[in-house]
Amino acid sequence: MRLVIFGLTVTSSWGNGHATVWRSLLRALAAAGHQAVFYERDVPYYAAHRDLTGIAGHVVRLYESWDDAAATALTDLQRADAAIVTSYCPDARSAADLVLNSPVAVRVFYDLDTPVTLDRLRAGVPVDYLPSADLSAFDLVLSFGGGRALDELRARLRARRVAPLYASVDLELYRRTGAALAFQSDVAYLGTYSGDRQAALDALFLEPARQRPDMKFLIGGSMYPQNFPWSRNLYYVQHVAPPDHPSFYSSCRLTVNVTRAPMAAMGFCPSGRLFEAAACGTPVLTDTWPGLEEFFEPEREILTASGPADVLEALDRSPESLAGVGARARARVLECHSGERRARELEQLIANA
Repeated sequence: MRLVIFGLTVTSSWGNGHATVWRSLLRALAAAGHQAVFYERDVPYYAAHRDLTGIAGHVVRLYESWDDAAATALTDLQRADAAIVTSYCPDARSAADLVLNSPVAVRVFYDLDTPVTLDRLRAGVPVDYLPSADLSAFDLVLSFGGGRALDELRARLRARRVAPLYASVDLELYRRTGAALAFQSDVAYLGTYSGDRQAALDALFLEPARQRPDMKFLIGGSMYPQNFPWSRNLYYVQHVAPPDHPSFYSSCRLTVNVTRAPMAAMGFCPSGRLFEAAACGTPVLTDTWPGLEEFFEPEREILTASGPADVLEALDRSPESLAGVGARARARVLECHSGERRARELEQLIANA
């Protein structure tokens, strides 16, 4: 297939989860013989933190303004089998108009932020990356979340054909490494700061850190405010670039996953971080949400927690017990959550559409 994609970013992983999702998927698509052109507006924020310039087998087109990109994009669409417009694409509406009026065979909208999108729609907040009408003109609507999110996309946005396309992990990049001194810790958390994660982060990470002052807790991620409640045994790395993620996960006894509130409430929306950590054989402790058991078997492949006591109990497990959880999680990822698996799913979904 030849694909044209209009997205948020693939060249910078700073402060967003889109880039690593696309990198995993695009590498797997290239390995399967498919080609994509990825359109990304060259915004200063991502330009200043760019950690990828291209992906073998694909073309990345950075553009200053939509007017600069439109003509070339139309030419690419005329040669393409399918086109994908994504959530948070800065020019999503213009791109959607171009795609829907082009001769491309399969027109796709991919919402990588479905629970957030639906939460804003319920609240009556404008969602500027959605087409001005609805999603009924698209041949296929993909969702980063499953479960009732699919029903809401049909009901609220008149999506005709809806399917989940979950996060994945590139198994060539994510695997167990030796521990790195810069990342050594008892408990690690990797994630951009988000206010709607703060309550869960406090319960599952910050409070356990207060109760175990003899242990080292490490946060990696951007955009943490100056008034964040740091403690003496809480350490911080401002940005962990994707090539360092395996080392980050391999250097801790346990990693904590915290889900954004809208995603936890909606369920069936696993973060790519879950799969990345598990691919490294690192035991993961996560908050709970509907559908978790569809991706990992709780307490066998992943540990769950509703409060600080559950985290402390996990930390009291033997090294052998924690290693067993990590090993079983990695086996599940290899079978069900690889980039190759998602690429095959995308290929089939487009073929069916």
